[in-house]
Amino acid sequence: MADSTEKTLFQKIADGEVPADVVYQDDRAVAFRDIHPVAPTHVLIVPRTPIPRADAVGEADEALVGHLFTVARRVAEAEGLSDYRLVVNNGAGAGQTVFHLHVHLLGGRDLQWPPG
Repeated sequence: MADSTEKTLFQKIADGEVPADVVYQDDRAVAFRDIHPVAPTHVLIVPRTPIPRADAVGEADEALVGHLFTVARRVAEAEGLSDYRLVVNNGAGAGQTVFHLHVHLLGGRDLQWPPG
């Protein structure tokens, strides 16, 4: 994990320092296309406030985390998706590679369970 004073890649994208294919943004969140998509629609939704991982979410973050799900719904609608999957990885062992909380929005193909 990066030093707490070092910005993550996602923070740099949210701050406009690194280019990305942004599909939605407001004062609390940014949504952009994943550069290594695993589905026809693969968008990452990140809070502008850096939270390293899901288990670092506190009570003060509840409204922000709820907002990420509202953004996911808006992006899904804009992408023409009625069926989609939302994924949050917590920790390297779960597949988290950037330690800035983010929600994966996946859709545009049949998504089986369990994932494979």
